Amino acid sequence: MMQRFIIEMGMGNDLHGQDYTKAAGRAIEDALRHSSIPLFGALGLGHDAMRVQVTVGVQDPEAVDCDTLAATLPRGRAEVQAVKGGLNVTNPDTGEVTVIAQAAVEAFLPKQV
Repeated sequence: MMQRFIIEMGMGNDLHGQDYTKAAGRAIEDALRHSSIPLFGALGLGHDAMRVQVTVGVQDPEAVDCDTLAATLPRGRAEVQAVKGGLNVTNPDTGEVTVIAQAAVEAFLPKQV
């Protein structure tokens, strides 16, 4: 049984390319920049004991390459899923679409009894 011990949120965008994977990757990077987990050294745990669950919200979840994003995560056993969320913002002058993604990065460890 796993217990969540951290959750971080991030936001990322692709201003010109309408690349949902790029925007989602930037949101994940933003979330990771907010966290530091010293507990592994303190408890003598290896990072492989950690399960990392990432949920990214974008307007077109099917356009996100979740396997590529999971491979970029530096620690733990990572899973990434894309869901409907985020924003597409259209420039009224040019029609260009900015893709905005939100990410939640959760880390889980085996429950300590």
